[in-house]
Amino acid sequence: MAEPRSTLLIRLYRLATWLATPFVRLMLIGRIKRGKEDPARLKERFGRTGASRPKGPLVWLHGASVGEMLAVLPLIDRLRARGFKVLLTSGTVTSARLAATRLPPDIVHQFVPLDSPLFLRRFLKHWRPDLALLVESELWPNLLIEVNARRIPLVLVNARMSPRSFASWQRVGSSVAALLGRVDLCLAQAPDDAERLKALGAPRVAVTGNLKFDSPPPPVDLVAFDHLRAASAGRTVFVAASTHPGEDEIIVEAHQRLAKEIPDLLTIIAPRHPERGLEVARIANEAGCPAVLRSDGYLPDKGTQIYIANTIGELGLFYRLGTVALLGGSLVRKGGQNPIEPIKLDMAILHGPHTTNFSDLYADLDADRGAAPVTDARSLAATAFMLLKDHAARRRMVEAGQITVDRLGGALERTLVAIGPYLVQIRLERR
Repeated sequence: MAEPRSTLLIRLYRLATWLATPFVRLMLIGRIKRGKEDPARLKERFGRTGASRPKGPLVWLHGASVGEMLAVLPLIDRLRARGFKVLLTSGTVTSARLAATRLPPDIVHQFVPLDSPLFLRRFLKHWRPDLALLVESELWPNLLIEVNARRIPLVLVNARMSPRSFASWQRVGSSVAALLGRVDLCLAQAPDDAERLKALGAPRVAVTGNLKFDSPPPPVDLVAFDHLRAASAGRTVFVAASTHPGEDEIIVEAHQRLAKEIPDLLTIIAPRHPERGLEVARIANEAGCPAVLRSDGYLPDKGTQIYIANTIGELGLFYRLGTVALLGGSLVRKGGQNPIEPIKLDMAILHGPHTTNFSDLYADLDADRGAAPVTDARSLAATAFMLLKDHAARRRMVEAGQITVDRLGGALERTLVAIGPYLVQIRLERR
């Protein structure tokens, strides 16, 4: 692909990132203090590494955080089965911790370099990927430019473009068109995403669906599950997963309402960012709901009302323990969280009004009665009570949700077909 011409805005961005390079360490100090960076692996943010490049054809996948990483795990397995080595990068400490527990030992994980030409050149010189797959909406200018300059095929997989992001990118239309012109292929989650990407200038766009529908249920540590199940034996368990600031107060109030009717209720709150565990515990304890932190090694006892699940990679454990789940990020304006995993683990799903990250999916689930919307503590408690007490109603919701998810699957196979020519070309070039 011929390199598209850069706009003035892109050239200014590149100049600014060049000039900022000597001062990046100062910026990262604050992120380290907030737990946003791993100081032991900070060199990876500068494109340096102590890991060797695997021998043979290498596919580089990059996803911003946990959700993107989970979405491509089945794709990674299929690439490995075809004999390709895989380098996976992400940008958050949480995703790096998850990678340590979920990735096969032959998969290399690195923190993605910061979007500086120097760091990316260093990274690409070392790893020399044969194909780059960017997951969802990772449109970093220098990354796209440096990959394109080395004529590495570049594909957006599971690509999405929210209405809000689309409106923002439209303000710099010529610049985003110049960036998207460097992408060989965009594989969009849904027709609306495809139309927005085309409108912004992506030259080749196809709809393959959402890879998250084809992801397996999250794994579980059976020993940990047995311990937690024994500790909560005989209790009704309600799960609030991936909660954000502003939601925990609502959930605690809903718990108090529910506990009047269900005295043995145990509510598990799994904050989206585990470092918020102490804050969530404070909210619960100040409301008169005794809470303990899983990260402190505690299991719930008879006096525990709120169990704070502030650990990494254990949602599969909590989903298997409960029967009804509120998906967080939806009672506040965070766009909602992915409900596919709990649906696959037989959970009845509740969500708030703010689901723009998965608007089509939640619309389908609500229409099929595979999920139920709530707005506040009162409606959350009322709907959760009905589902916790009415086994038949809960079963109908679970089955409806699973039918919806199954109907929307197939993205993995379509994605593999779409990138197949690139994989064949890599094989031919290496002969």
